[in-house]
Amino acid sequence: MIDEQRRRAYLGAMQVTSWLPRMALPFAAPSRPELLVVTPQAEPPRPQAAPGARPVPVVRPQTDTPAAKPPVMPRKAPVVPLRPAAHKAVAPPVELAPPPAPRREPPPRFALQLLRAGNCLLLAELPTGEPFASRDPAYRLLKDLLRAAGLPDSPRPLGEPIRWPLIRNNPEFDQGPAAARDYVRTVLQGQLEQEPAACVWLIGTPAARFAGEEEAPAACREIDLAGLGHVWTLPGLEQLMEAPPLKAELWHSMRRAMRRWTNEA
Repeated sequence: MIDEQRRRAYLGAMQVTSWLPRMALPFAAPSRPELLVVTPQAEPPRPQAAPGARPVPVVRPQTDTPAAKPPVMPRKAPVVPLRPAAHKAVAPPVELAPPPAPRREPPPRFALQLLRAGNCLLLAELPTGEPFASRDPAYRLLKDLLRAAGLPDSPRPLGEPIRWPLIRNNPEFDQGPAAARDYVRTVLQGQLEQEPAACVWLIGTPAARFAGEEEAPAACREIDLAGLGHVWTLPGLEQLMEAPPLKAELWHSMRRAMRRWTNEA
């Protein structure tokens, strides 16, 4: 339903001056009484008869009873569409900055040599970064340790040293600690598949860190590692030469670990 002011505007547009609704309309003004009074139509004057003449009766033409007119339905007011609301200014989409690239840890730097001595596999830190030479003090100390352990004192090198970073001056290639650990363990597992070993010696902190599962492993420990079997951690060769008291601790640890390789022929 619409209010009176808009209703009158619609009727004026349709040139309707008076109308009568079928029912009371809400918000409508009261009807004027003069519009509801029906004014009777005046009959035409009758002709006067001549003097002495008989009056002629007026014969009204008989007409059929007019049919009842159908009720007049009120005209429906045209539906005026509402004026669309003014579109709000659409703010330009905010460009989100791309997420920052994950921070990569700097690559560690180390050099390790893989050797075979009897039924043991050795992964030894190279103090100078170069392969062992027969006159190096570190290599002579390694030979002494092998003799004390009841193993051949001339270990056989297996391939070139493992040097990390593997690819130098390539920042796009991830060579962090996790990648280094995956690489070193893969090399060890490949050697053990070719020739199993009773025990793996991890000599030096880099060897124990990147072949094991700890960031700072302790020396002189026996550990069982998945994929590598039984391993024994040793201090670095240079560390042993600089700290003689470590040799006594290493000797006690060796006596416990020797059962791993002396019981196998």
